[in-house]
Amino acid sequence: MQRKSFDRMISWIGLTLTVLLIVAGSLLTWAHNFVGDQVKTQLSQQQIFFPKAGDESIAAPEYAEMKQYAGQQLTTGAQAQVYADHFIANHLKAIGGGKTYSQLSHEAQAAPDDAKLAGTVDTMFRGETLRGLLLNAYAFGTMGTIAGIAALASFIGAGIVLLLSGLGLWHSSRVKEDQKVFDGHHEKVTPATV
Repeated sequence: MQRKSFDRMISWIGLTLTVLLIVAGSLLTWAHNFVGDQVKTQLSQQQIFFPKAGDESIAAPEYAEMKQYAGQQLTTGAQAQVYADHFIANHLKAIGGGKTYSQLSHEAQAAPDDAKLAGTVDTMFRGETLRGLLLNAYAFGTMGTIAGIAALASFIGAGIVLLLSGLGLWHSSRVKEDQKVFDGHHEKVTPATV
């Protein structure tokens, strides 16, 4: 095969790959922006605020993660994860005496006349539901972040492939018409003697 044709073919494949990477990067950017906007919009509407710095509700060591967002409105997936795992989960642990909603619900079914236990089960159910919804926001926020990173990688990859394709086309214009590649002939290289 002629080296000039080979260089041009590889360069055009590279240019095609560049276009595909740009399209992928654009779609990933759209996904990143869409997910980020949705998470922020949905969480903002809930009007959840972190307790202010120095608030007694976050004074205990198990609430230490909460202090980084003290006084802020919950609007991001990362904040949702902290609120769910370091505020709600700790409260539910205290309310349920370390037992899960499922365990308490089973106990309540065995003692249907225990109003206090029924109230605890109801509180645990509500708390676990809110916690689960916040953790879903965290998961979607994380997927949006990953899409943003992948978009950046796609654009960088497109730039690199575009540069290499341009160099390939430039090289093809400098190669002699009769130069071959993959023709089965190899020149024997003898090591230089000192």
